[in-house]
Amino acid sequence: YSPGMGFERLVFVSGQGATDPATGQLAGADATAQTEQCLKNVETILKAAGSSLQHVLRCGVFLLDMNEFQQMNAVYSRIFGEHRPARTTIQAAGLPGEGLRVEIDCIAYVP
Repeated sequence: YSPGMGFERLVFVSGQGATDPATGQLAGADATAQTEQCLKNVETILKAAGSSLQHVLRCGVFLLDMNEFQQMNAVYSRIFGEHRPARTTIQAAGLPGEGLRVEIDCIAYVP
């Protein structure tokens, strides 16, 4: 498993859950807190590759419960701001990790 992989100017970020790498603990029990942590984890990987959230081309969002779409989307919209990458959001039958409600992957480019 690789959290991210580059090819030429593209960066492919594997699905990131809401585990805080500093503590190894889940960032919270709800979709709001988990979306925030997922995107922090994505951002950390992108920065290490020389990219950023503002260079994301596409995101995949996996929700355990589609009823939490609005919670996820509020955080997602706030963090991405005016930048609107292509996105697919689906409800997953399960996610890898106890208590995990959100997972996000992406494809970005290095400017």
